[in-house]
Amino acid sequence: MTNFLVNILGPTAIGKTSLSIKVARHFNTEIISADSRQFYKEMKIGTAVPENFELEQAPHHFIQHISVEDNYSVGDFEREAMARLEQLFESHELVVMVGGSGLYVKAVTEGLDDFPEVDPEIRPRLNRHLEEEGIDWLQQRLFALDPEYYKTADVQNPHRLIRALEICISTGKPFSTFLNKEKEKRNFKTVSIGLTADREKIYERINRRVDIMMENGLLEEAKALYPKRQLNALNTVGYKELFRYFDGEWDLETAVAEIKKNSRRFAKRQLTWFRKDENIKWFAYDDEPQKIFDYIEKEINTYK
Repeated sequence: MTNFLVNILGPTAIGKTSLSIKVARHFNTEIISADSRQFYKEMKIGTAVPENFELEQAPHHFIQHISVEDNYSVGDFEREAMARLEQLFESHELVVMVGGSGLYVKAVTEGLDDFPEVDPEIRPRLNRHLEEEGIDWLQQRLFALDPEYYKTADVQNPHRLIRALEICISTGKPFSTFLNKEKEKRNFKTVSIGLTADREKIYERINRRVDIMMENGLLEEAKALYPKRQLNALNTVGYKELFRYFDGEWDLETAVAEIKKNSRRFAKRQLTWFRKDENIKWFAYDDEPQKIFDYIEKEINTYK
């Protein structure tokens, strides 16, 4: 029997959670979250963790399962998600995976590139450079050490820059030399569904979501996390802007405007990543779910 992993992809605030639950209910299956921001139990409001009534509609995995203080990598997620999938495929022909974290999705569907161990002292040093000199310093350093990877990297993402730099510095070799090696074959077929809308609609949905987060208590959630602001998990949109408000750098109106702006930028990066994948079938965010169910069933039937 062939097993299938249905990926629900797309930019932030497009409606992935709602669709993934509908797909899971239609196919009587379970959901794996590949949204790396929703892994952390202390970050509920600012990462748009599904509401309790949504979680009750279908079993979810990898939602708020670790702490911001835990060291948890994309490699950890790949290993744990593959083990969970193996369990789920014993009782389900099809499993749903949902998320906007492209690298985490890729880790499950294709496997990660094989990177060497790195000196653990390098990352804290790079984080200090980021804090003191800004992202420009990381970008310039990566360009100097690995111009090939720099051409395709998401150079606005400090996590990606730091990961590449720690490999370059630890090994003395360009990060790009470790990419695109042959990976393990997966024992399931992947069906990828992308949700999208025109840019104005995506931005409108993002702005509204941020307003709702603020109404639901994001300020208080961020304040509780403020003493831990140096943790890597908290260097993320929705929290880092409010930390600057607590620092007295910005007023609250400016901080909220920055959350909206950075969320829009994040959505743009997500779309850029996903649009490189020719295997994604794109649907409008407001298409009838039945249209998507029919497409999934057609794809499954091609293997029968």
